[in-house]
Amino acid sequence: MRFLQVMRPLHWMKNVFVFAALVFGQKLSGSPGEVLSAVGSAVGCFLCFCLASSAMYILNDIIDRRTDRLHPEKRDRPIAAGAVTVGSAMVLSVLCAVAAIVGSSVLDGGLGGTILAYLVLMVLYSLFLKRVMILDCVVISVGFCLRAVAGAVVVKVSISPWLIICTFALCLFLAFSKRRSEIAQLGENSELFRRTLGGYTPELLAHMLDVTSGLAIVCFLLYATDERTVDVVTDKLVYTTPLVLYCIFRFSALMQKGKFSGPVQLIVRDLAFQIGFALWVLSCIGIVYADKLGVSFGSILGY
Repeated sequence: MRFLQVMRPLHWMKNVFVFAALVFGQKLSGSPGEVLSAVGSAVGCFLCFCLASSAMYILNDIIDRRTDRLHPEKRDRPIAAGAVTVGSAMVLSVLCAVAAIVGSSVLDGGLGGTILAYLVLMVLYSLFLKRVMILDCVVISVGFCLRAVAGAVVVKVSISPWLIICTFALCLFLAFSKRRSEIAQLGENSELFRRTLGGYTPELLAHMLDVTSGLAIVCFLLYATDERTVDVVTDKLVYTTPLVLYCIFRFSALMQKGKFSGPVQLIVRDLAFQIGFALWVLSCIGIVYADKLGVSFGSILGY
């Protein structure tokens, strides 16, 4: 159980970005064989990223085990608490990384390359880049973009540049939100836990949250109204904008108050956010596959 805990299975939800291409690439329609193949490939991609991300979580926990003991929640993690030895944890990290590389390479050569790029980037992050202010959040966001790209690679669809930029801006917003929450929770001890927090201030992070949330919303609108999206997917994704705004604004408000230690904790505990996000996902699926379902949104909207 402790070895499963050190892999942080709750954080595997971050890998749902790999399913974006499955939905927006319209791979959930077609013959049963084609749909099953696409879904199977996407699920395989998800599992490979779960292993890869767990490998990096373990490595990061090994490196940060001393500072984690200063955090009110992270001090209970198995490595920081001494429940799992550093040697055992390192072996598990290597096994997860190897399994991710081998599994992804078998599934798709392009996916294998993407997983390898992710692992290299995250190793650099754990060793060096997380100590560089702003760049720490940029690197995390690039890691999420690699997830979205991997999902497109494995189901054989081209992904819109606007969707990639939107993913990057959204994840940058999430990363800055976590920094803001850490400062709110740790107060004067924040720099002892994470060195880069000494360079961030609540005012600076509030500005960064405003910029990145606005950029994410604008990029979503640009994706939704892009000629390629309108011609190939649908012209009605723009109608989900109110739900996008609600989720982003609620997320920002709760994180700036320091009510949650990170995005994962907010997502699994805040019912209002869960409802808003679920409605957005269902709306997107319904809109993207409206023609296949025999639904005319034009008649519903009165035109």
